[in-house]
Amino acid sequence: MDGVYQIIKSVRSFLWGPCTIILILGVGAYITVATGFFQIFNIGDIFKNTIGSIRKKGKGGNGISPFQAVSTALAGSLGTGNIFGVATALVAGGPGAIFWMWVSAFFGMMLKYSEVLLCVKYRVLGKDGLYSGGPMYVMENGLKCRALGKIFAVFCILASFGIGSTTQTNSAAIAMEKGFNLPKVITAIAVTIVFFIVIIGGIKRVGKFASRVVPFMSFIYIILALFVIFKNYDAIPNSFRLIFDSAFNFRASVSGGLGYLVNAAMQYGIARSVFVSEAGMGSSPIAHSASNVESKVKQGEWGIFEVFFNTIVMCTMTALVIISTGSLELCENKEQLTLFAFAKEVGPFSNVILAICTALFGFTTTMSWCYYAEQSIKYCFGEKFIMPYRIIYIVSIGFGGVCAMEVVWHLADIFNGLMAYPNLIAIVLLSPKIFKMTKEHKLKSKSLSTKTD
Repeated sequence: MDGVYQIIKSVRSFLWGPCTIILILGVGAYITVATGFFQIFNIGDIFKNTIGSIRKKGKGGNGISPFQAVSTALAGSLGTGNIFGVATALVAGGPGAIFWMWVSAFFGMMLKYSEVLLCVKYRVLGKDGLYSGGPMYVMENGLKCRALGKIFAVFCILASFGIGSTTQTNSAAIAMEKGFNLPKVITAIAVTIVFFIVIIGGIKRVGKFASRVVPFMSFIYIILALFVIFKNYDAIPNSFRLIFDSAFNFRASVSGGLGYLVNAAMQYGIARSVFVSEAGMGSSPIAHSASNVESKVKQGEWGIFEVFFNTIVMCTMTALVIISTGSLELCENKEQLTLFAFAKEVGPFSNVILAICTALFGFTTTMSWCYYAEQSIKYCFGEKFIMPYRIIYIVSIGFGGVCAMEVVWHLADIFNGLMAYPNLIAIVLLSPKIFKMTKEHKLKSKSLSTKTD
């Protein structure tokens, strides 16, 4: 068993080595610069067209509303990675990993924007009257390469068992055991039953469920995190200082450890950022593609907001809670690091709140990833294979609740890395179309602003 674990660990280290890191940051930087730092200089337009338009409904009759689409996408990415994933990054890469999460998220905003924009552009209208889309359709209809689309789809199916089912159930089971003394197997069974009830309703039911649950559970978690952060406000400046010092710890070069420390911080910070926001992977645009939005760029802006809220807001809060309370050094059981940090400041009752939040986070992520994989299966093999997949997926949910956490997270990182390569290739090759649509949107927005004035 130790030999299998070492192989998994080696594959993960290889996939998240310099090549993948350079590719993700490089493509993100390329899109950022070529669009004139769109995520910064168009921030007003972005917030106006995202959270500023929540009450608006799409004009089309097909699919789900833009907010339901981003809620489904957030449900798929706003999961236990924000609670437990940040902790694993801190343990493996040190506080400096958080800095590299920020860097990855900054460029990841434009990766997610590009993915969503392209997926909405090349989506197709199915016989059921609903839109289907994703990087596989971009590769087929945009690049005229169905083979690459199938490769991505297969990787997406495999990834659903890592980021989608096993890691989520694993973290939820740990939290429920800590908060309610529930055996892990009970949590796995409960998640499985509720999951089946919701998922059989298709994307419209998933969208409605996510648009109600995601805002609620995000609000609860933010309030709890802010309480701890404000309680330790005097330690916050030092927490940020520690993050930056650890990211660029040149003093470590004296002992010859600089290369490993910086590399570990970068690897785990960027890998966890991709896991949390899914920027560069091409998964959540599958949900965005189901939106009835008319403007491709506006739905792309929802992608920018998604990464910002997911990583810059939620993950930073978790990191500050852990670092400011000194839990990184004090907690002996690293699997329960986040739970330990909250309990230290809030008391045992926080375990109950976090158990509920983690269960909801994990459940919605499990649900969304099942939809992503089903769309990939339909693309590759046809709808008749969806039901066999659901059965296997349900089994993986139970497996995730009882297996070793570290192995699960390593597997999730491997599948994420495999998805990123074909998706990033498509973004680069179709980047001229991204730039063209972005430029047209800027000119249109400027024209409308001038007329209003």
